[in-house]
Amino acid sequence: MTDSADLFDIIRTTRAMRRLKPDPVPDALIRRILEAGVCAANGGANQRWRFLVLKDRSIKEQVQQWYQKAFDEVVGPRYRSSEPPPGSSAGRYRRQHDAVQYLTEHYHDAPVWIVACQDDGAETPTRASGASIYPAVQNMLLAARALGLGATLTSRHLRHETEVEAILGLPPGVHSYAILPIGYPLGNFGPVRRGPLTDVVYLDRWGESYLPD
Repeated sequence: MTDSADLFDIIRTTRAMRRLKPDPVPDALIRRILEAGVCAANGGANQRWRFLVLKDRSIKEQVQQWYQKAFDEVVGPRYRSSEPPPGSSAGRYRRQHDAVQYLTEHYHDAPVWIVACQDDGAETPTRASGASIYPAVQNMLLAARALGLGATLTSRHLRHETEVEAILGLPPGVHSYAILPIGYPLGNFGPVRRGPLTDVVYLDRWGESYLPD
């Protein structure tokens, strides 16, 4: 997709692309994704974000083991026992589970990871901490889509945060918030599926409809 692509079309079609080819991705494209990331809003314009571009397969394989463990313990059972989310169906939800399992098993095959981190220093991360890193993550996802690359936001490794961050070699005070596996997609981009706005948007008071049915 070219730079002239409509922003709203990119937003509507930035799906989680979990099946990726192992083919190398040019560093020039990764640089453009990172440049989009650092254009994002962040608290006080302090730019405490840090990005680890990871290509070393041996490191990715070690992280994948913890990613798989979290799938076996939590994510897999949750999919098997949960109802489809708004905008989905039983069939779509089953296919989503299959894609999640595929990514889990092939996590380390993605040619490039961008590990989105933040230098929190001596502060203990709180609910507000992600406000200065997740906008950058979303910018990078949109940039990857615009460049024809598949990506998805993953944070499951945080269930084993201490072990994974030791593997990644993060210094004291620096924490990971997401890992973006990036590569050329095996599937096609397409519209995201969500529930209707009328179910989630209110006017002035909670529960008061903002939009007509």
